[in-house]
Amino acid sequence: MSYLPSPEEKAAYVNRMFAEIAPRYDLMNRLMTGGQDVAWRRELIGLCDLPPHGSLLDVGTGTGDIAKEALRQHPGITAIGCDFTFEMMAAGRRPTADGEPLASQLATRNSQPHFSQGDALHLPFPDNYFDGVTSGFLLRNVTDLSAALREQVRVTKPGGRVICLETAPPSQVMLGPAVRFYMFRVLPVLGKLVSPRGSAYQYLPNSTRAFPEPDVLALKMERAGLKNVFYRRKMLGTVAIHVGTV
Repeated sequence: MSYLPSPEEKAAYVNRMFAEIAPRYDLMNRLMTGGQDVAWRRELIGLCDLPPHGSLLDVGTGTGDIAKEALRQHPGITAIGCDFTFEMMAAGRRPTADGEPLASQLATRNSQPHFSQGDALHLPFPDNYFDGVTSGFLLRNVTDLSAALREQVRVTKPGGRVICLETAPPSQVMLGPAVRFYMFRVLPVLGKLVSPRGSAYQYLPNSTRAFPEPDVLALKMERAGLKNVFYRRKMLGTVAIHVGTV
């Protein structure tokens, strides 16, 4: 019988893993997706339908790429990135150079999200607080998927949107074998070459294989309290953007 880690053990492992791969995380994302992840984030923020001077929370923000894209598209909003791995958020902060003009420092601050360390299962924010809540490749790593979705719904204002960019299990038909070969053979080798902890890129494809199909995730989003749920598949069906309204 194979050993299944407890939720606490999985959380500790994921936290440690992301802390170790933080310095090369963005580079690996570009390499793994051929740069398509940039377009996915752009599309994700476009689907948020944020009001002027609204607020966005990005859960499991990592280096803050989604929150930064939100500020690029909507300079007047407040964007907060929340993650329980401090090292990932630290890697996403742009350091201010000594002697940099004050105007440049202020411009940098206004284009950077606020970072907040927190647990996706117990978000440190009040109810009905944000106009939109996003996450990118977070849900496959949480220990309780339904609880994470309920938390995102809880902190979203009525009428606001919850949008999740997630992986999907590779299909068993058509290009499925080629996709599985890339995910389970090529990515681990690429990870060993680029990242200080290549073993993380064995865990990540396996977490995709165990993750629910898009139809199942859409149903879970509805059960968490979202309505008008839909999704768009990307990258040969291995990624999907899920959208729901509170």
